[in-house]
Amino acid sequence: MTRRFLITGTGARVGKTTVGCALGFAMRARGLRVGVMKPVDTLESQDAQALALAVGSILPMELICPCRYNSTPATKDSIDLAHIARCFNQIAAQNEVVLVESADMVDFADVAARLALEVILVVGNRSGCVDATRLTLDRCERRALKVAGYILCDCDPPPAVDEQLLHQIVKAPYLGRMRHREPLARTIVEKLI
Repeated sequence: MTRRFLITGTGARVGKTTVGCALGFAMRARGLRVGVMKPVDTLESQDAQALALAVGSILPMELICPCRYNSTPATKDSIDLAHIARCFNQIAAQNEVVLVESADMVDFADVAARLALEVILVVGNRSGCVDATRLTLDRCERRALKVAGYILCDCDPPPAVDEQLLHQIVKAPYLGRMRHREPLARTIVEKLI
């Protein structure tokens, strides 16, 4: 059975692409066939290309990132989830693991529910991250989404939240801590394989 993950975050620039690339590379290094997807993005973004490069994907970019826009689409309703699901199914049919990175242009919960994805939450260690984490996990609970866990990412020095306080408040599996744009600890990868 294919493992399917959606990587989302508590805000912009918290390390979603870094996590996706690092997980994909580490899983591929362990001999797994890994597919990646960034269903919606702008033409200027390099996230989909970075994910594809990390796992050595030779699939066309139209499959990996089926909805690309010059700028943010006028409405989220204009995004075709059925088309995204068809592209995802093609990727999943060829791989043992699929990593999907969320984007602000589409509701992460809609994508996760439609594609039956486990959610990995990247928590940007910044002011307000505890509330953002709770809101995101509450959304997962309301949509009955499976949460694989959360990763605390130190984005901006100094860290804004006490790690132990976060663990007491957040009732989801803790996968580990990382620094923004640095490699993931092996223990994080092993918890997801």
